[in-house]
Amino acid sequence: MTALILALVAGAVVGLALGGLGGGGGVLAVPALIYLLHFTPAEATTAGLVIVSLTSVTALTGHARDGNVAWPTGLLFALAGIVPALIAGAAATRLPETALTVAFAVIAALAAQRMLRPPRTEPSGRVRPGKAGAAGAGLGAVTGFLGVGGGFLAVPALVGVLGLTMRRAVGTSLLVITVNSLAALAARSGTGTHLHWGVVAPFTAAAILGVWDGKRLAKRIRGRALQSVFAYVLFAVAAFMLIDALT
Repeated sequence: MTALILALVAGAVVGLALGGLGGGGGVLAVPALIYLLHFTPAEATTAGLVIVSLTSVTALTGHARDGNVAWPTGLLFALAGIVPALIAGAAATRLPETALTVAFAVIAALAAQRMLRPPRTEPSGRVRPGKAGAAGAGLGAVTGFLGVGGGFLAVPALVGVLGLTMRRAVGTSLLVITVNSLAALAARSGTGTHLHWGVVAPFTAAAILGVWDGKRLAKRIRGRALQSVFAYVLFAVAAFMLIDALT
C-alpha cells in the first residue's frame, strides 16, 4: 500500500512537470523510482521510458489541439535521434549501477541549470540543418542512455536551432520526447530488465492525470516561477544521487 501511494504521488509530480514545462518529467521519475520505490538504476531508467512515453503522448494531444506542434520540424528533429537512442539504450543496460547513477546526477544538475537560465522568447528565424541534426542526435543519446525524455534540452534547441517560438517549442518537444523514448524502449525490450507493473502502472496513470493539472497550473503561475521551483528540486535530487553513488 505504501508503494502504491508513493507511486501515485511521484507520478502526479512528474505529470505536473511535463504538463507545465514540456519537460523535466524523466529527471524526476528515475530518482523517485530508485529512492522511493527501490528500483535498480537499470530498472528505473527503463520504467522511466515507459512513463515518459505514455505521459508525453497525453501531453502532446493537448498541445496539438491548441496548434502548438510543428509536426514536420519535430519529426525531422526526432528522426535524427532514433539511432543514437537505440545504441545508447542498449549500452546503458551493460553499465555498472554506480556509473549510471553518477551520469544521471550530472544530467539532472545540467537540467536544473538550463531551467534557471533566462529563456529565449524570440525565434532565430533560421534553421541550421547541421546543428539540428547534431542536437537531435545528442538528445536521442541522452534519452536512450538515461531513460529521460530530454525536454529540458529539446525546448532550447528547438528555439535556438530550429527557430520555433517558445510555445511551439514546448509542444513540439513532446513529439520529440515521444519518438526518442519509444526508440530507446525498443532497444531495451530484449535485455530482460524486469518491470514492476504493479508500481509502474499507477505511477504512469497518476502522471497522465498530472499532465492536465500541469497545463492548468502553468496558466495560473508565472512560467519562470514554476520552472525555478522544479530547477531547485532537481539540484537537490542531483546532489543526493551523487553523494549516494560516491559514498
